[in-house]
Amino acid sequence: MQAELLKEARRQAEICNACRYCEGYCSVFPALHRLRAFSDADLMQFANLCHNCRGCFYACQYTAPHEFDLNLPGILADLRQDSWEEFAWPQAPAKAFQRNGVLIALVTVLGFALLFVAARFLGPAGGEGFYAVLSHTAMVAIFAPAFLFPLLSLGVSIRRYWGETGGGSVAFSDLKGALVSAAKMKNLAAGHGEGCNFEDEDRFSHARRHAHHLVMYGFLLCFAATTSGTVMHYAFGLHAPYPLWSLPKLLGVTGGLMLTAGAFWMVRLKLRSARELGSATAWGGEMAFVVLLGFVAGSGLALYLFGQTVAMPTLLALHLGAVLAFFLLTPFTKMAHGFYRMAALVREENSKRSSS
Repeated sequence: MQAELLKEARRQAEICNACRYCEGYCSVFPALHRLRAFSDADLMQFANLCHNCRGCFYACQYTAPHEFDLNLPGILADLRQDSWEEFAWPQAPAKAFQRNGVLIALVTVLGFALLFVAARFLGPAGGEGFYAVLSHTAMVAIFAPAFLFPLLSLGVSIRRYWGETGGGSVAFSDLKGALVSAAKMKNLAAGHGEGCNFEDEDRFSHARRHAHHLVMYGFLLCFAATTSGTVMHYAFGLHAPYPLWSLPKLLGVTGGLMLTAGAFWMVRLKLRSARELGSATAWGGEMAFVVLLGFVAGSGLALYLFGQTVAMPTLLALHLGAVLAFFLLTPFTKMAHGFYRMAALVREENSKRSSS
């Protein structure tokens, strides 16, 4: 990890600890104020607790042109990004994606889509609906390893993070507190409950919180749709395609609408925000990931709407290419931040319990 980055983060954290004006803003400040000196591990923990709501920056009296020149959201964003790259496994793709995310996402999606188009002409799949283009066996063979890879990669990464930040044994209360905080997006409401200043320094807003809610719960509904379809296929012998009022379709269409709306709402908010208050080097990678997530959901909805037309094979190839790219790139994209932030929230609950 860059020594100069840690040095600057420590300088700013020490000034914030002396000031304490932002004490109730989010989880970062109670964690910061419990300490008198900050190790590298402490600074990494603060960085991953930070949700980049930016309220502390706009409330601060020590930002530029003051000689202290504080930009705590910015330095924590850089440190957070640096920690993700350091703990990522394997490390090289993480660094590459943050700097060339748009190009990598585009090439990956189109490359996989072309492979799926080519696979269609290798021989008849012999099924119905989507399985007439690509057999169920082929889909399982391709997507099962692609689903397991990010779980393995993220598992290694989070274990490294937990060990580096000195995480101890976890109690049920730690997990419960962290889950409640994540489910409510508590830190995007800020301590005063009025929301954050992410896209407008003069106005508090819950827009970013609500956009995150749409993305998170939309994604969970889509995952539940896939899970229910798997159970119906293997446990009850009910094979796709499923009717509109079936559980996979109800969950999938609802989740897809939420995920598409949330992803492109986040893009809009990000375009209106100040880049210098986030990680400037990772801006392209973050944007590429959100657009990819929205495209996965949007292409899935398009496939549902036009699944009975001549456009279906092309739409299926694009959708499957996007899904495969999403899975394989997940450990190196901002999707990983959800896992790191969850670990940081558990670590914070653990620290509060230990110090009480």
